[in-house]
Amino acid sequence: MACGGARAQAAAPAAPVAPLPVELTANDVRSTLDGEAVAEGEVLLRQGAMHLSADLLRYHASTQWARASGQVQLRREGDLFTGTEAEVNLATRAGSVRHPTYHFARTGAGGQAERIDFSGERRLTAIKADYTSCPREQAAGDEMGPPPQPDWLLSADRLELDFERNEGVAHGAVLQFLGVPILAAPAISFPATDERKSGWLPPALDSDTRGGISLAVPYYWNLAPNYDLITTPSVATRRGFGLEAELRYLQPADEGRLDVHTVPHDRVAAAGRETRYSVDWAHVGTLAQDWRYAARVMRASDDEYWKDFSNQLPSLTRRLLPQGASLERRWWLGRDSRLDFYARTQAWQVLQDEATILPPYERVPQVGLRSEGGAGLRWEVEAEANRFERADTLAGDTRSDGARVHLQGALYRPFDEGWGWFTPRLSFNAAGYRTDQPMSDGRRDASRVIPTASADAGLRFDRASTLFDRDLRQTLEPRLHYVNTPWRDQGALPLFDTAASDFNAVSIYADNPFSGVDRIADTHQVTLGATSRWVERGSGVERLRLGVAQRFLFRDQRLTPEGVEGDKRVSDLLLFGSGSLFQSWVFDGTVQYNAVVDRPVRSIVSARWQPEPFHTLSGTYRYARGLSEQFELGWQWPLYRGAPRANGCGGTLYGVGRVNFSMRESRVTDSLAGLEYDAGCWIGRFVVQRVSTSLDEATTRWMLQLELVGLSRLGGNPLKVLKDNIPGYRLLRDDADEPASRLASPTTPSSP
Repeated sequence: MACGGARAQAAAPAAPVAPLPVELTANDVRSTLDGEAVAEGEVLLRQGAMHLSADLLRYHASTQWARASGQVQLRREGDLFTGTEAEVNLATRAGSVRHPTYHFARTGAGGQAERIDFSGERRLTAIKADYTSCPREQAAGDEMGPPPQPDWLLSADRLELDFERNEGVAHGAVLQFLGVPILAAPAISFPATDERKSGWLPPALDSDTRGGISLAVPYYWNLAPNYDLITTPSVATRRGFGLEAELRYLQPADEGRLDVHTVPHDRVAAAGRETRYSVDWAHVGTLAQDWRYAARVMRASDDEYWKDFSNQLPSLTRRLLPQGASLERRWWLGRDSRLDFYARTQAWQVLQDEATILPPYERVPQVGLRSEGGAGLRWEVEAEANRFERADTLAGDTRSDGARVHLQGALYRPFDEGWGWFTPRLSFNAAGYRTDQPMSDGRRDASRVIPTASADAGLRFDRASTLFDRDLRQTLEPRLHYVNTPWRDQGALPLFDTAASDFNAVSIYADNPFSGVDRIADTHQVTLGATSRWVERGSGVERLRLGVAQRFLFRDQRLTPEGVEGDKRVSDLLLFGSGSLFQSWVFDGTVQYNAVVDRPVRSIVSARWQPEPFHTLSGTYRYARGLSEQFELGWQWPLYRGAPRANGCGGTLYGVGRVNFSMRESRVTDSLAGLEYDAGCWIGRFVVQRVSTSLDEATTRWMLQLELVGLSRLGGNPLKVLKDNIPGYRLLRDDADEPASRLASPTTPSSP
């Protein structure tokens, strides 16, 4: 039955075993006596998510086989296969495509092959195949020449992909980069989807001035959906062999991570310290009846470990490694009232060297109750018992171990009418001490009770405003904070957990200039301040905030954060501000101005310019009179944009880095600098990091990484270093730290 040039449509013969209905369209459709349907001219066969187009198609209803020829295109679950011939079984989805060009939507990459065989919906084998995420398009005006060679290409005699098991295996594989073979093996295994998969991860090559050049080859174990393990054997030219293992686990009520690192025979270490190791364990969980618990242990083998392996222990205080456990529970006493119980232990390993530090006290243990509530008249109360012991004892350290029991409470009533607020507050701080050694006045037992009366009040004014052509609402919020605390002699009492608070926009309105429990300053003062905000009317985004505050004392203060009695009745003036008036600018600043010396004594000012993605320039100035003066510069900026090449990608070279310069010492303390080249289908990174470990010592690391988009990252991993150190830094590609993008072993045929 001919239909000439007219468009014809006919349903394929029904097949009772077909899971989905089949629709066939073509310029010409005819049937034969043996049950075969033949379609010619712009043929399109649809069955669910599968589309098959061709110049000619033959379909046998009895066998469910469809055979296509001509310009063939097969789409399955977003994947595209283009070839000269194809056959598909509509019941089992088995089949093949000859001389195909293919693209996998799951990875954004594809290639060419001699033939692809399908074994069902989610398994295939490609013969004489290659694989890349780089484009192969012909340059304009050069249609007769050979197609350009992709920047990176994985070639294989046989490529097997199993999307159900998330496994891809390339047999007889060769990985080329810029036409140069960089990896060849009988088999290379890699993930077939974005899911996790067991296998060897890309080797990491690093270098630093202490350990030399090191090579690490991690292996990822996908033990279960809620367990995984990464084991990383390594070798360094100076230190020798090492091993790291990271176990992560997740249960319905528990989760945690255990990281162990060891260098059994460190050839660089001092005598007696050849065996180096560290342990980092973090765990959180819940028990029955809403009990919560947590544990954290960080430990290193020796005092020099933090210098030699600074990237192994992620402690904010590199020489103080925390160890502790906690147990907590909350009870709701009503809609607005609650009671919290907590029990904790807190210990430290102090890594001492030539520059010794005073070890902090350990809490062994800490037990307390905390409660707050009320609707109109509100209350807070805290009762706590602690045993304090020193983590280590240094020569000349005369502090005593001991115990403390304290009770704190407060009554306050907030009034807020929108245009203003007023909160009067009465509080007390009671504490009892028992020390193992006599205090400076000879006592071993002491106690004190200190009351405080305070009030916090403020007003809110607002008006319509225009700033830099923005429609804004400006507020003015003057604030007054009054405190009266009598003097109590606390000079002989120990200092277990107390220090002077930082002078900032929050602490200037606090009742006590100390943190902790052991010191309560005698204050009779008022703090006056004002804050003005500029808020966008439509979005509610705060574009600018400026503030000023200053304390005024009504009497001399005998207990001060400086440790000496003071007759200064006026505090330093505090100026602060932050905002982003322009879409590409962000700034933040605090200045502490002293009228006696007529100059700032402390200041932190930072600004960041980010006009578009991957364009970041930031600067931070920190000054503390008589102590330090530093300037920090950070950047991520394109340095060069290449002209488009035959494959359509010109590439962009970015400079990245951060430099911290001590103006007081006239030296660079810490620095980071590197280059990133984004070629579209691959990214190259080279980063150098220098970290000061003392006034005359520093460690320098070199990190080199090649990221093949759609396949893997090879080499060291500077991404965390870049994100942690450069304000506003953005990854050139989505972060893919999960094992989905990791390349498996070149020495094993496949992964389990």
